Amino acid sequence: MDYETVGAEAFGKSLSGIGLNLLVRDVPAQCAFLGAVFGMCAHQVSADFAVVTYGGQVFQIHSDATYHSNPLLGLLPETPPRGAGIEIRLYDTDPDAAAQRAETAGGTVLQAPSDKPHGLRECYILCDNGYAWVPSRPL
Repeated sequence: MDYETVGAEAFGKSLSGIGLNLLVRDVPAQCAFLGAVFGMCAHQVSADFAVVTYGGQVFQIHSDATYHSNPLLGLLPETPPRGAGIEIRLYDTDPDAAAQRAETAGGTVLQAPSDKPHGLRECYILCDNGYAWVPSRPL
């Protein structure tokens, strides 16, 4: 599928399995962060929406304004962090390299890269929208 040109209806009909949709204050800024730190590709980036790809996975980013009539909008906190309690795990990203790029891209390294007893080297990076991104690699 060409994510740069696919229409909303065709894109929506193509989705299956579990979907991830992140609400953010600034879609282009979030896309720039994800590209700079994790090498993700953003498609159809506008002030309101983007399709983001990571390996063979696809997810969406929407601005708060696009949720004006959605009941979820009323649950968003006025001040960060927004994403408390969710970890977005990126199993194909080098945690050491991502941690080095994070602060330059406006992120905060919550936990430096370390080897974990569950067989992964990982770190925790918080974006300015409050989501915890966890790049990981097998030991």
